[in-house]
Amino acid sequence: MNRREVLQQVAWLMGGTLSAPAVLGVLEGCRAAENAAWKPQFLSERQAELVAEVAEIMIPRTATPGAKDVGVPAFIDAMLKEAYPREDRERYLSGLEAFDAAARTAHGEGFLRLDAPRRLALVQRFHDVALAEEGAAGPQARTLRRPFILMTKELAMLGFFTSRAGATQVLQYVAIPGSYHACVPLARAGNGKTWAVEPGGRF
Repeated sequence: MNRREVLQQVAWLMGGTLSAPAVLGVLEGCRAAENAAWKPQFLSERQAELVAEVAEIMIPRTATPGAKDVGVPAFIDAMLKEAYPREDRERYLSGLEAFDAAARTAHGEGFLRLDAPRRLALVQRFHDVALAEEGAAGPQARTLRRPFILMTKELAMLGFFTSRAGATQVLQYVAIPGSYHACVPLARAGNGKTWAVEPGGRF
């Protein structure tokens, strides 16, 4: 997999910046993979369930698998445990608890007990506020203290695009490159999709 291409794609979706731990984790080989028997190693069971539901709102199942289908929650848990420093992990957990507390304040019960429309509205509200605050910060400051909702978005997209489904069903993927065709129309050259692997198969 061309991980650098994935990082560029997700950076573009995140407004041009990715946090250093996320980049290092992906470059060192961390990727999402389906695992029905997965158990969280860093997050608690409740925290992992909450993160999974937020990630699924961000990348829902449509014609392609959703975040939970491809193992994004396990990817986020592993990245937090292995790639992020303690300060970032603590900020993520405190942000997660603040997010759940906001659900209780607004609706009288935690996020996991809300119906789908209220879950979506809460995620959208947190996302829009965090995005506006990050946009007001300077380029150097954007990823230094990225809040829970944007850390989740960043990791969810990285996990999805490094998964088998993300690489083969959303990005372009050719397992064994075929014949060479020069000067072909864009519609025949991948229809505008980003490549999941570099030509020649090199990382």
